[in-house]
Amino acid sequence: MVPLMSSSQKSRPAQSPYSARTQQNPAPRPSAKSPAPAPAPAPQIPAPQLPTHPGITISRRAADRLLAGHVWVYRSEVEAISPAERPAGLAPVYDRRGTLFGTALFNPDSEITLRLLAAEELPDEAAFLALLQQRLRRAIGRRKAQLAAGHSACRLVFSEADALPGIIADKYGDLIILQLASKVLDTAAVRAAIVAVLVAELAPATILERPSPRIRELEQLSAPPSAVLYAQGDPLTHSTFALNGLLFRFDAEAGQKTGAFLDQRENYAAAARHAHGQALDICTYQGGFALHLAQVCPRVTGVDISRAALEVAELNLAANYSALAASEVDWIEANAFDLLRDWSDAGNAYDTIVLDPPAFAKSKRALEGALRGYKELNLRALKMLRPGGVLVTHSCSHHVSLADFTEVVRAAAADARRRVRLLERRGAASDHPVILNIPETEYLKCLILEVD
Repeated sequence: MVPLMSSSQKSRPAQSPYSARTQQNPAPRPSAKSPAPAPAPAPQIPAPQLPTHPGITISRRAADRLLAGHVWVYRSEVEAISPAERPAGLAPVYDRRGTLFGTALFNPDSEITLRLLAAEELPDEAAFLALLQQRLRRAIGRRKAQLAAGHSACRLVFSEADALPGIIADKYGDLIILQLASKVLDTAAVRAAIVAVLVAELAPATILERPSPRIRELEQLSAPPSAVLYAQGDPLTHSTFALNGLLFRFDAEAGQKTGAFLDQRENYAAAARHAHGQALDICTYQGGFALHLAQVCPRVTGVDISRAALEVAELNLAANYSALAASEVDWIEANAFDLLRDWSDAGNAYDTIVLDPPAFAKSKRALEGALRGYKELNLRALKMLRPGGVLVTHSCSHHVSLADFTEVVRAAAADARRRVRLLERRGAASDHPVILNIPETEYLKCLILEVD
């Protein structure tokens, strides 16, 4: 144990016996003939260690993240690039000690500069394409049971969650939509390799590439129009697909993301299991929740700010007329915040309310405002629910954690003076797998609550 020092002891510098003796017997002053002492040598500053390997050297922080199972390295975590003008492409990744982490997709223009692809160094493009095809077949194999169960739509590839960073593929009936989100993947060889597997495994009528303008801006890619990558005869641009026994329309030339919200497939069915009475679906988009609620509720109102989305919702309603004829369904074009404020102040009441807003927090800076928005929506909805009513509430912002979202709903319940009982806590559908080492894959939160 090291003894503690008092404040008086700390104020006196320690002296060695040698220093005490030299003070008592000072050395004689050198004579004029004595040679001047040699100047002390200047401290040597070690030259920076340049990488001795061609590739990317990352910081310790980034190395720790990769060791924990994540696959992203940000621009600020790249310490050296060799050669210095290395273009986008496959690159070996090393830590400061020269330990190889594997091969990554490298894009110097992206904030996510590296996306680790393999734990070894891939020797050439042929090995990369073979690995890509192997993982693509594996991802499709995981979804075939779902497709065999009567659903003709699902997410076939979910990027990092399927060990295929930068690749998203969705199936809507006979139409497959492909999205590439990395400059490294923006090649004819990659497209040909992906199409070959999709055709062999699923025999679609058409494969379209539909770029995301936002992702392409972040990756500093060009934004070409949607392209036909494969077609049997005339290419399809729209399709009708089955989900939970209902029919939905998909139009490749409209809509959000790559199309319909397939991640809510299992939550649609869960909401219908608990719903009853008069129902309200806020941010209905193309009627996903509303039509599922209409299977069990005599009256359903769907609200969205987009007229174009509601027009598709009406087409979806018409396609399911025979199955939903017993329910009255109507659509309202309105801002969700304004409508809920007016209706809750007016005393409107419902038995079931679904809240499925868009992502409020697309960055960490937007988190505080997002939490306020979620609280306002949930507060208004809770005030409008009759005793015994059901609230199905969501957040699809990955920057909002499940704990944060749950606390927001709890606080809203307290402010509304309502007691809520948790019936189910849910996430995205199984075709959007969660990788525990990559928190960004667990973005969708769903709480199903009973309100006293």
